[in-house]
Amino acid sequence: MKTTPTTFQSAFEEDVYKGLTSFPKYLLSKYIYDEKGDKLFQQIMAMPEYYLTNCELNILKKHKSAIAEIINKKGGFDLIELGAGDGKKTKVLLKELVDKEYDFNYLPIDISQSVLEELENSLKNEIPEINVKIQQGTYFKTLENLADYSNRRKVILVLGSNIGNLLHENAIEFLRNIQEAMTAEDMLFMGFDQKKDPQKILDAYNDATGITEAFNKNLLTRINKELDADFNTDNFIHWETYDPESGTAKSFLVSKENQKVAINKLDLEVSFDAWESIHTEISQKYDDAVVEWLAKEAGLEIQTSFQDNNNYYKNYIFRKKM
Repeated sequence: MKTTPTTFQSAFEEDVYKGLTSFPKYLLSKYIYDEKGDKLFQQIMAMPEYYLTNCELNILKKHKSAIAEIINKKGGFDLIELGAGDGKKTKVLLKELVDKEYDFNYLPIDISQSVLEELENSLKNEIPEINVKIQQGTYFKTLENLADYSNRRKVILVLGSNIGNLLHENAIEFLRNIQEAMTAEDMLFMGFDQKKDPQKILDAYNDATGITEAFNKNLLTRINKELDADFNTDNFIHWETYDPESGTAKSFLVSKENQKVAINKLDLEVSFDAWESIHTEISQKYDDAVVEWLAKEAGLEIQTSFQDNNNYYKNYIFRKKM
């Protein structure tokens, strides 16, 4: 087989090639989210161990009136949600905005077209008064066009601690890209999972039922399906670690034996030693000091924050630092 392909037909091909020919090996977590991955993540969000969903839902239910008043303080706006998913939590806020008859449009953005279409259909049934305009794409690509969506004031919504999938350096870049698309009148509403009992965090990403394992292994399943590979997912185990000092949880797929995997569409054969890992995902945890530092580095400042009943999770409102 060739050592390097001459051309890549997609970003997926290029990223898989780069990740599996690197040392140590890695794969980007965004590629877990195809139709199967979306459904598995919805199952993860419903698990009792996965506290994040209920914590943020608690914040939105408990503080929906105060949040709605803050984001509507200066009149009509576009509510732009990055990584909208199934919209379960967002609907709490959307219903409050509709009940108060605030003037707004809802623009959900997600990498998954199927999830967006499901969200659009559910909103037509549940909250038909909302003006919805879906857009499929990655965060960074979409952010390039964020300022062109409308001349109206923007409220940018990022729920689910999605920023936790980024290293601090990349998180600052992500926040700075948002900041550069903001005016002085705009605001950013974003969730950050907080540091807590390390066992609580490990349990959230390593459930006994194996849903998180299937979710991570969907990376290999997708490579098999789309790139004509022959990964045997049973030859890998899911492994989770958490470092309370840095606040970083990491997910790995670990090869149980010496093996070779052919990825035919890339003309690539990948060799694994026994117990060699593929790093698949990080889930960063925060405290106020770290969030304040990230915001400052990105040209943002914290206006206020809301926390759940257990102090496990916080949603912060940021403004552009002038």
